[in-house]
Amino acid sequence: MTQNLTVLVLSHRPEVREAIINAVGRRPAPDLPRLTFVEVSTIAEVITEADQGALDLAILDGEAQPTGGMGISRQLKNEIDNCPPIIVAVRRKDDRWLATWSQADAVIVHPLDPLAAAETVAEVLRNHNAVAVTR
Repeated sequence: MTQNLTVLVLSHRPEVREAIINAVGRRPAPDLPRLTFVEVSTIAEVITEADQGALDLAILDGEAQPTGGMGISRQLKNEIDNCPPIIVAVRRKDDRWLATWSQADAVIVHPLDPLAAAETVAEVLRNHNAVAVTR
């Protein structure tokens, strides 16, 4: 199988980053490579990592402070060429509509269901890789 996929996880709270990583797991699906997680706590770190172009996926905490993951998602989608797919983690199902505004590729909802989180990550990675291969 190919090399690991790199997944950025943003939250200003270490326990939220840990919850996301634990829910997704190192191997969200048997047909995908293992995931390597890059944990960050600031928008500056997100932009630095995204600018380097080595990310396969970003998972952003919608409640991150001082700048929430939805705002960061919209900024990245509008400013980064070949932006990696983005998943936003929200606190309430009712906040899913904001993902449309943020241009996120998918949403996961706290409390995180490990099966749903892993399935969402796998689906986004598969869809992104299919698009990348056909370009």
